[in-house]
This record gives sequence, structure tokens and C-alpha cells, in this order.
Amino acid sequence: MRRIINVVTLSLFRFPTLATRLWVLGQMGAARLSFMRMPQVGFWKLCGSGTGQGFTPKPNFGVWAILATWPDAQTARASVDTAPVYRRWRNRAAESWTILLEPTSARGLWSGQAPFVPPLDATPHNGPIVALTRASMKASTFLRFWRRVPDISAVIGQDPNVIFKIGIGEVPLLHQVTFSIWPDAAAMANFARGNGPHGRAIQAVRAENWFSEELYARFRILDDWGSWGGQSPLLKKDAA
Repeated sequence: MRRIINVVTLSLFRFPTLATRLWVLGQMGAARLSFMRMPQVGFWKLCGSGTGQGFTPKPNFGVWAILATWPDAQTARASVDTAPVYRRWRNRAAESWTILLEPTSARGLWSGQAPFVPPLDATPHNGPIVALTRASMKASTFLRFWRRVPDISAVIGQDPNVIFKIGIGEVPLLHQVTFSIWPDAAAMANFARGNGPHGRAIQAVRAENWFSEELYARFRILDDWGSWGGQSPLLKKDAA
């Protein structure tokens, strides 16, 4: 059976006004119909975001995201640039940014699927690394999880190595995605596995079985376009 690899886009959109925020809330239904009619797209999710340095229980109604997988980079770029759903979101947004990624490793499931398929010959690379984690909390454990989040968010915000970070999610409180860009695998591992709040939270996850579903994926960056905060977030990498 042929192994179908894919590439991934994460597109972020900033909606500054009440009118545009109400509009994008309506898109949570309308945009789904658009993606269902888009034959070239694979796995896709529409997500809100959290406030602060990472994902937090308090939503940020001004920032929304579209994550999607595609068969190749050319299709991904053309679709994000020209598909009506992306054009509508960009036309309403004050700012948007898309990053194009190739999976290098992935384990776990998202909504019962394994959405990110790295090449069989994928090897570690020396450049910046993108980390994505997604989890569904059990209703019986989500309060314990969210009590730890402010400490984790504060630490990642203070880490001088992190190039970019954002927390997004499909359903408030129960589903969460963390997306971060690091200069290399060592910097990312030092944050994730140290003895700080994140490392202790990971230990609690394993000991107390917090999640009903987990996904951990790593990517290399193929391209990016648009701006976030007035420029590409990757310029922080170049200036470092």
C-alpha cells in the first residue's frame, strides 16, 4: 500500500474589531462547509486561541487559526492563497500569517486520526524545529491540568530560546493545542523535559492519566508568508 505523506499549514488571523470577531464566530460553521467541498485538503481544524504567553483557559476572541494538511507544498501554497475560505478570512482580518511545514515525527491521534505523515526517510535536521502537541482532557482531570497552565505559560514566555509560541484549541477547556518554534531540538528538549513546571506537568500526566487522547508531532519549516505583529515571526530566528 502506498504511503501518502503530507505537508501542513497553520494559518493565523487577527480580528481586531467587534464586527470581525462576531463574523469569525459565525465562520465556525460556514467555513466547515467550505472545507468539506475542498477535495485537495486532507485533515483540517478551525481553532480559537488563548491569551497570554501560551494556551490559557481565557480565550482570545481576536485570534483564530486554520490548520490543514495537503498532499504537497505546491498544493498547500496555492490553496491557502486562492481558496475562497482563506481569502474571506484574510479580507476580514487585520493581519494573517501562514507557516508551511513538513512532519519529521508524529505519534498519537487527533480526533481518532493520525493526521501528520512524515516521510519514511525523515531524519533529524539542524535547523529550527516546530513542536505541536494536542491533547483531549478527561472531564475528571481538566481542573488539575488548568491549574498548572499559568506556570507553564509564564516559563515559556521567559525562555529566550523560543522563537514563537501560541496556544490554540477546538473546544475550550477540554481540547488544547500548543504550537512553538525553537532554534534547535536541544533547546526544545531542555524546556520540555527539565525540572520546571512543564516537566512536572508531564510527569503528572503520566502518573495520573489526564488525557483521553494525545498527539505529539515535530516539523521542519518549508516556508512562511504574511506577517504577525508586523513581520514574520521567523525574523527573530534570523536576528538571534
